[in-house]
Amino acid sequence: MHSLKNKRVIVTGVSRETGIGTAICRSLASFGAAIFFTHWRPFDGQEGNGRQDDWPEQLCAELTASGVKAAHMEADFLDPATPSRILDQAQGTIGAPTILIHNACYCAPTNFRDLTQESLDRHYIINNRGPILLSTEFAKRFETSQAAGTPGRILFLVSKGPDAENLAYLATKRTLVGLIEPLAAGLAPLQITVNGIDPGPTDSGWITEEMGTQFLPMFPMGRIGRPDDAAKAITFLASDESQWITGQVILSEGGFLGR
Repeated sequence: MHSLKNKRVIVTGVSRETGIGTAICRSLASFGAAIFFTHWRPFDGQEGNGRQDDWPEQLCAELTASGVKAAHMEADFLDPATPSRILDQAQGTIGAPTILIHNACYCAPTNFRDLTQESLDRHYIINNRGPILLSTEFAKRFETSQAAGTPGRILFLVSKGPDAENLAYLATKRTLVGLIEPLAAGLAPLQITVNGIDPGPTDSGWITEEMGTQFLPMFPMGRIGRPDDAAKAITFLASDESQWITGQVILSEGGFLGR
């Protein structure tokens, strides 16, 4: 793979050491990319997989020590002004971004009995409205700030499955799939590719021992997905070698059988 030197990347949703977002940042930085990442610590503290108050600072220091530019910010996607603020701060710290990776998401258990308008709206705002507005604003700024022919990337992490206890999460994450193809067609003249990655169940801190026992037989390769599995696929799609791949959703899930 060619170097990602001179690439400037935004990665959303990087709050924990064991998360996919952290693995993505590390992988891209290892190939020379400058990294600007976002996080929202209140989610992990209140509803997620455990809050790590100083992890963003630790990761930023680690990335900087490796020789790349790195910066970060808190980003609450419930606030409609957040997409513009992210791009402003990225521009001011690492320079105009050329790659945007949507890893941030909201997930709260919901089945058909307890699904509420409030929960559905929150899932939509964070999982759909925020990424869509961030993507379109990214593209508009890319068009005016980058030289003609500069390659750009937008990547979405998506999900699917028959989990009846996660109706709102799966409905909104799957909605992103419907965005990818038309957005890819619209941004192709700018040389921005748009793709999705479905990493399948990934042991990023939420899989309990009991869940692991249930999942393992569904992975024909004999192990559950790890954050670095997703990061490797995303790193390839962020590279110049992937320029002819756009409008696609790639299953990077080790042959997972639990569909």
